[in-house]
Amino acid sequence: MTETARGNRMLTIAFVLFAIGLVAVVAIFVLAAMDRQAPWLWMVTMGLPLGLILGIGHAVRRR
Repeated sequence: MTETARGNRMLTIAFVLFAIGLVAVVAIFVLAAMDRQAPWLWMVTMGLPLGLILGIGHAVRRR
């Protein structure tokens, strides 16, 4: 696998994780407004910082 293909895959994974985490955070607020809970969503929100870290890693690696 070439370095470019690996970097593109890493960036794609970063975007997907970040998006999933962001949707989970929004879902937590929506559920809280409706007086409901979904404790498993708190684990899903970890995708947001993981995606951010991978995205930063990709940017630093490309320099």
